[in-house]
Amino acid sequence: MKFGIPLGGVHPGLWRDLTVRAEELGYESVWLPEHLVLPADMSGSPHHGDTHPPIPPHTPMFDAIAYLSYLAGQTSTIRLGTYVYNIGLRHPFVSARAATTLDVISDGRFDFGIGASWLREEWDAAGLDFSTRGARVDEALEVCRALWIEPTISHHGRFFDFDAVAFEPKPVQPGGPPVHVGGDGMPALRRVARFGSGWIPMNHNLDQIPGSVRKLSALWAEHGRDGKPEVTTSAPADSPGDVHRAADAGIDRMIVMPWRRTREALDGIARFADDVLNPSRS
Repeated sequence: MKFGIPLGGVHPGLWRDLTVRAEELGYESVWLPEHLVLPADMSGSPHHGDTHPPIPPHTPMFDAIAYLSYLAGQTSTIRLGTYVYNIGLRHPFVSARAATTLDVISDGRFDFGIGASWLREEWDAAGLDFSTRGARVDEALEVCRALWIEPTISHHGRFFDFDAVAFEPKPVQPGGPPVHVGGDGMPALRRVARFGSGWIPMNHNLDQIPGSVRKLSALWAEHGRDGKPEVTTSAPADSPGDVHRAADAGIDRMIVMPWRRTREALDGIARFADDVLNPSRS
């Protein structure tokens, strides 16, 4: 099992120290959330059954890839991920260039978590049609992948249209950084099978994970993919037993937040490392 830390769960002033300490303790990754803007009036939620937005509009938001690039310079082994990047809100030239820059700076440590978005008002503010977000994300991923692989590409699609362009340098990781697709329904699973290396379920509990993993595995095989998709999600991890249950459900990476308040975070990740990551050392 791999373990990641959600940096969005602490004050930004602690992101560097928490990342450096997490690397020292043996955590595999840290992850940052992302929005371009937070509309003053917003509705809905990414969490099923919740009608209230999970974050207030004045929550500080940074450019996740730029900030992760800074953290890459402070570390050497820990992986750096977006959880998740709203790729549909950008032209794929912008997304592909940003992702490549971080992958090169970090020497191949970037995990590109992306989503189709839940926040209609953010799309409205950007002048984009929220109802087309799934198709736009798929086309953006198609363009990004081609830019990362081919010497030159041209593309004439529904949302993006351009003649032959070159794109250098290529990412360090062959084929580009691993794409982890956030979402819960069949469109997200199909997106993983077509473009992704992994899946980030947002609203699944442990009992629901195995059934969706079976569906994803079938789609993966239909697309002729080798290996298997990696499953990354938040799940209870208070003991080694919780970790075993998550692994049995098909989870490969757990995003854990072993603290309640920002000031407890550094001590919290150390305790978790002693109790769960490396219990034989404690």
